[in-house]
Amino acid sequence: MNKNANKYEFIEFMVKSGVLTFGDFTTKSGRKTPYFINTGNYTSGSQLSRLGRFYARCLENNGAEFEVLYGPAYKGIPLAAVTSAALYETYGRDVKYCFNRKEQKDHGEGGSLIGHKPGRDERVCIIEDVVTAGTSVSESVPIIKGCGAKAQALIVSVDRCEKGLKGGSALREVKDAYGLEVYAICTVLDIIEYLHNKPIDGTIYIDDERKAAMERYLKEYGAF
Repeated sequence: MNKNANKYEFIEFMVKSGVLTFGDFTTKSGRKTPYFINTGNYTSGSQLSRLGRFYARCLENNGAEFEVLYGPAYKGIPLAAVTSAALYETYGRDVKYCFNRKEQKDHGEGGSLIGHKPGRDERVCIIEDVVTAGTSVSESVPIIKGCGAKAQALIVSVDRCEKGLKGGSALREVKDAYGLEVYAICTVLDIIEYLHNKPIDGTIYIDDERKAAMERYLKEYGAF
């Protein structure tokens, strides 16, 4: 499957799963947005299985090189697990995965990491849903480096194409700050292009009015 087919199929998948929704929302940074992505709305085994395959396909299509997937708590945890499984089942690529605890454990084996402990010189790909300010990434990189491993890449489901803390693209700021290869299954521009006046199961989610609202939002907060 080519890259365009993968991202368009993924957009429909998000809509049908109730993950990509349209209306009036407020982001964590206080921005009023006409669309919202909530990966917490993936609630079934079939959805999670497909989600993992979309992430895996994006990584394979882009030739991403890494040995370990790291999912920041909490939303990154199932993403790392299902993508690791999909990489093996679909491509025969048996990568390790791990995730962090929000609070360090002081009993049993202790430590802040669960799953594979990245070793020296192992390359790690951080897996997220979306990145807004890059806070989770800035917390993840020191954990990875603390193991002696290399923070190699970051993959997100959707690039919102928004300004980061320094006024440039949020994903570009993360890339420049930490030297990461950055991948996205699709962008908000792909979403607008694909869904504009296109019915999905009989419903048009982005009509002319919604498209104009999304374009106004990007004119104010977008980074191009």
